[in-house]
Amino acid sequence: MARSLRSLLCGLVALAAGANAAPSCPARSTSSVSSALPSTTTKTSTSTSSAQPTSTAPAARTFQAEDGILSGTNVDTAQSGYTGTGYVTGFDEGTDKVTFTVDSDTTRLYDLSIRVAAIYGEKRTSVVLNGGATSEVLFLAGTTFTDVAGGQLLLNEGSNTIDIVSNWGWYLIDSITLTPSAPRPPHQINPAPVNPDADAGAKALYNYLRSIYGKKILSGQQELSWANWIAQQTGKTPALVSVDLMDYSPSRVERGTVGTAVEEAIEHHNRGGIVSVLWHWNAPVGLYDTPERRWWSGFYTDATDFDVAAALSDTTNANYTLLIRDIDAIAVELKRLEAAGVPVLWRPLHEAEGAWFWWGAKGPEPAKQLWDIMYDRLVNHHNINNLLWVWNSLAEDWYPGDATVDILSADVYAQGNGPMSTQYQTLIDLGDDKKMIAATEVGAAPLPDALQAYEAHWLWFAVWGDSFINDESWNSLPTLNTIYNSDYVLTLDEIQGWRGSIPA
Repeated sequence: MARSLRSLLCGLVALAAGANAAPSCPARSTSSVSSALPSTTTKTSTSTSSAQPTSTAPAARTFQAEDGILSGTNVDTAQSGYTGTGYVTGFDEGTDKVTFTVDSDTTRLYDLSIRVAAIYGEKRTSVVLNGGATSEVLFLAGTTFTDVAGGQLLLNEGSNTIDIVSNWGWYLIDSITLTPSAPRPPHQINPAPVNPDADAGAKALYNYLRSIYGKKILSGQQELSWANWIAQQTGKTPALVSVDLMDYSPSRVERGTVGTAVEEAIEHHNRGGIVSVLWHWNAPVGLYDTPERRWWSGFYTDATDFDVAAALSDTTNANYTLLIRDIDAIAVELKRLEAAGVPVLWRPLHEAEGAWFWWGAKGPEPAKQLWDIMYDRLVNHHNINNLLWVWNSLAEDWYPGDATVDILSADVYAQGNGPMSTQYQTLIDLGDDKKMIAATEVGAAPLPDALQAYEAHWLWFAVWGDSFINDESWNSLPTLNTIYNSDYVLTLDEIQGWRGSIPA
């Protein structure tokens, strides 16, 4: 997981050069850093004007940011290319925002587009609808104003509010545009796993997942102990449990770790459940092991000097050999699962594009190369055929390709139990709607009514463990009970017999 450690990521985002370059993450303290952001007007805490549409065209409506309600932000005109009379800037504190007030004549789904200039580097914003569900939108670095897809919003009949909240901050908001969403076409999911030698269990799992995709969502939880905790709270056990092979990494084993994930996976499988497996891969060598960054955090970029690009530059250097050694060590554990008859939703090299893990620290090409090596090593060298391959990044230039990916996925840490429609649509586009899509890590479990209203057909969700599933600000017990007792959400008792699935 990544978002609970957001403070570690600030040094990883490129900054614009120059004396006025802004920090890569928003300030979280109460001290002002507004002097770093060029402005021709004084920063104010609030403004009381309400956004008004500048276009009455029935197909789309545009709302200028400078007409919105400003909280900790201000209007500026220094950056050329804006529309209207200016743009909103000053997103430097975590609560800074602009609020748009939007009327709708009926309850309806809209596509959101945000016109933004991310002149200080890659950023992210939080979009909050009517003070509730929150979605996160990525702004790629750029020197000019551009339109960025912001996912979908389900507006209520009457008045609605849309907040653009700082998040990683330091960007310029010109306007938003709302366009009525078109109906989602039928999915065209590939009929079989990418591995032609996939075993009977993997094929049965794939067929079952394909049969429910777009109709139901599998409930899921990181760690078996927290899945059992959910059963105690709601009376329902998650259908899917995700486990982590982290402690089987050789650089951890040599320091005394003893993994239990395989046994936990087999236990959940034996009670009729579905198993997902990720791997926080401790770097093979070069762990700093300082008081700030201990050896057991060696999957982080800033905890090791291991250079994945250098290791992959040729097949004769020592670090390449260590990569293969580590993959072979994990192959032993995957074979144990295969021998126990457990088909695995296999999610290695997760969150690569974030660059906070060493396998993504050198950009997309080494990460994709490592994926291809791992696929070849596990499938063709070790003949492990119980795996369905789950890719876990959103960006097109990071995607290793259709030939080695069964399922696309995203990790989303946004509060409000929303449908995560922005990430869902991004993955639909990435896979040309031929790959099933999963929310493999979430901070807040999604509410089923919102998922259905937004047609966000996530295949499963898996809530992260301690400090998320048991935190009322992320997942209240009433919300968990609503989710786990919904007809749309499949639980362990409702998926028994999935192993007998045949092609749809």
